[in-house]
Amino acid sequence: MNESLALVLAWMAGAGLGATFFGGLWWTVRKGVSSPRPALWFFGSPLLRMGIALVGFYLVGGGHSDRLLLCLLGFAVARPVVTRLTRPAGEDRTLPAQEAGHAPQSR
Repeated sequence: MNESLALVLAWMAGAGLGATFFGGLWWTVRKGVSSPRPALWFFGSPLLRMGIALVGFYLVGGGHSDRLLLCLLGFAVARPVVTRLTRPAGEDRTLPAQEAGHAPQSR
């Protein structure tokens, strides 16, 4: 296989792993909050998501540090993409956050 193609596929695999990981995190929080057994969601999901990511990195890297690095880069790029796609409708992030006021003074 052409080395350039292998590097592009490694980057795409990393993006897919990142989308799975961070999308799974979003899904876990949404399901876990309304679940009658939230502990199962919040303890089981990280183990599953990390397991998938680690096995994916191992398989994609295959002893090649350049492929592993591009896979990690794709993983990191997926985070802001998933964050943007899962943002609630109507939420505007372009405005700066309003600063908190001072605590009330006691008398």
